Amino acid sequence: MRLQSVVLLLFVVFVASMAIRNQAVPGGWVPIKDLNDPHVIELANFAVTEHDKQTQSNLKFDKVIGGETKVVEGIKYCLNITTTGGIDFNKYTVTVLEKAWLHFRNLTYFVPIRD
Repeated sequence: MRLQSVVLLLFVVFVASMAIRNQAVPGGWVPIKDLNDPHVIELANFAVTEHDKQTQSNLKFDKVIGGETKVVEGIKYCLNITTTGGIDFNKYTVTVLEKAWLHFRNLTYFVPIRD
C-alpha cells in the first residue's frame, strides 16, 4: 500500500511539473510559448517519422509553426508543422499523445493544412 502511495505521489508531481513547464491546464488547450523548445521539436520529428513509417512517405521535418497542449491521460500536443519532401503539401497539423512516465508516444493525427 505504501508503494502505491509513493507511485501515485510521484505521478501527480510529474504531471504537475509537465503542466507547469508547458503552462497546460487539465482539460483545456494552452498555446505553446516556445515553439523551438527541444522537446517540442523532438515530438514533431517523432510525428513525421511515424507518419513516414505508416505511409511509406519520405517527408522531412522542417519546423514547428504553431502548437498547443492539453493535459489528458498524459499530455496531448497539437502541432502545426512544415515539412519538405512532400508532393502536394508541406504544412500539416499533427497530434501526439505523450505519457513520459511510461516512455510512451503515439501519433494520433496527421493531416495536411490546406491553405
